[in-house]
Amino acid sequence: MNDNQLITIATIKTPFKQKFGIPRQSGLVSTIKAEIRFTGEFRSPEAIRGIEEFSHLWLLWGFSKAKRNNISLTVAPPRLGGNERKGVFATRSPFRPNSIGLSSVKLEKVKYLENGEPVLIVLGADILDGSPIYDIKPYLPYTDIHADAVGGFADEFKDKTIKVVIPEKLKLKLPVKLQKTIIDVLAQDPRAAYNKNDGYIYGMSFESYDIRFKVVQNILYVTDIVHANSENIK
Repeated sequence: MNDNQLITIATIKTPFKQKFGIPRQSGLVSTIKAEIRFTGEFRSPEAIRGIEEFSHLWLLWGFSKAKRNNISLTVAPPRLGGNERKGVFATRSPFRPNSIGLSSVKLEKVKYLENGEPVLIVLGADILDGSPIYDIKPYLPYTDIHADAVGGFADEFKDKTIKVVIPEKLKLKLPVKLQKTIIDVLAQDPRAAYNKNDGYIYGMSFESYDIRFKVVQNILYVTDIVHANSENIK
């Protein structure tokens, strides 16, 4: 095997079936639940022995839907309106020389399938469903936390959310356990800064639901919720 070749040790199952709507950073919506399922020889409990001693994990994973043939030294972060360029290494853009993502997630629990295969249940992932996982490492608070860290231009958006309004009749279409999570995801305002049209109907997939919404005067209104199996989805 080539020493520089990445191998997939697992895949992740998340509620996000498309890129639109995925939180821009891990941990922004702490209730998002995901499953990490190991592949090949890594399906053994031996590979995760001791992992339950840690509360949080680092995931190194692949941007499976954000690959480019050409390398660009600068990118235009959507949060900055898409018209201001920053160095690729000064951003967390998915369009990178190597399509590798880094996320910090909370380890909720480890479950075991009937055949003994371990599955990691994690919270706070910002990853597309089915993405490959290349590595998992424990998060170490004594070294990974930097109290004096500065977030650069990203600090401007760290607390930026939008009010979400879901009519009660539509909210009842959702399982109670998903309601807060979906509201918190929508509160991050999935729209790119350069694509914010008041009154336009947007669509976001979450698990088996298609969420339609519009934004008017900085308030997000959910206009429809359709189950993905419904023939009403267009």
